[in-house]
Amino acid sequence: MTEYGPRPVDRRLPTEEARDLLTLVRELADREIRPTAAEEEDAGHFPRATFTLLSQAGLLSLPYDEEFGGGGQPYEVYLQVLEELAAARLTVGLGVSVHTLACHALAGYGSKEQRAEHLPDMLGGGLLGAYCLSEPSSGSDAASLTTRATRDGDVWTLEGTKAWTTHGGVADFYTVLARTGGSGAHGITAFLVPGDAKGLGAAVPERKMGMKGSPTAQLHFDAVRIPDSRRIGDEGQGFAIALSALDSGRLGIAACAIGVAQAALDEALTYTAERRQFGRPIVDFQGLRFMLADMATQIEAGRALYLTAARLRDAGLAFSKEAAMAKLFCTDTAMRVTTDAVQLLGGYGYTLDFPAERYMREAKVLQIVEGTNQIQRMVIARHLAGPEQR
Repeated sequence: MTEYGPRPVDRRLPTEEARDLLTLVRELADREIRPTAAEEEDAGHFPRATFTLLSQAGLLSLPYDEEFGGGGQPYEVYLQVLEELAAARLTVGLGVSVHTLACHALAGYGSKEQRAEHLPDMLGGGLLGAYCLSEPSSGSDAASLTTRATRDGDVWTLEGTKAWTTHGGVADFYTVLARTGGSGAHGITAFLVPGDAKGLGAAVPERKMGMKGSPTAQLHFDAVRIPDSRRIGDEGQGFAIALSALDSGRLGIAACAIGVAQAALDEALTYTAERRQFGRPIVDFQGLRFMLADMATQIEAGRALYLTAARLRDAGLAFSKEAAMAKLFCTDTAMRVTTDAVQLLGGYGYTLDFPAERYMREAKVLQIVEGTNQIQRMVIARHLAGPEQR
């Protein structure tokens, strides 16, 4: 049995260019990301140099139009790149997903002048973005946000606090949702706020059980003045923009989850093939073989689900329900698979000497970010049975 073990994922890619791209990503991950992932996560080191390298390699711009410096790749390809990056280090894979989410509003709803002015630097100029929707008192109920933008001529003044911001305090730009009208979803507008704006400050990053290298922090807007030229879309359109971004962002989380799960399976395969008990490799014991088989099946099912949703998106078809399904299933899969990987490694799985425990801690957050899995079930049910009766 020792000749068996982890193998590169057998991917069905649409073009030769995409196959070359995935080969490049694997090589970059093996050379630049994976070797130091455990050490840097343990130290809480944010890999800014890695994101600069990814920007130079064109990997922060993949799903956007080439006209403004994007990679022109379909989501089907972009998500598989995310999966490879997340398998090497979730802080990097999730960071790319968040950056892509932060670019979505301007790329999809900005004017041509706004896109020409900002997108080239956002996509390939070494900048890193963040997305500001949640607040201390409005997480799942995002439409109740209270950060307010008040207009005076051609200038908006932002006041309030955002919470759970990935890259908070280190991002070069923030896509911010703020209230410009009355209560509810229709009074929200989107803005592009530079990271060095006067009056913008970040709190001390949250102390988390995993992803310690990725700063998550509150952002405080203290009379932050933004010209109207940085308003994205129409006044009151912000919540619709946010929901559109989250549909795509949930696919990014799904792909990252499968990346973490695949890394955990690979670790379990390697360990069980090498670990010997009772005179033979433990991978020869049927109980463990069945666990590995279930892990691999769940991963393949999750991968197929997120790719199905991505192909709908690429075809210009509705994909909100499928995105919620993918986020739900893939992140639950990551939690199950990483837990089983720890079990397969026995006592070693519970130590910092092996990455299985890190994968397990990291998988948990994926069931929470960009809409908890309870919210995903609500979204799916609405597509099946209509809105809840109140």
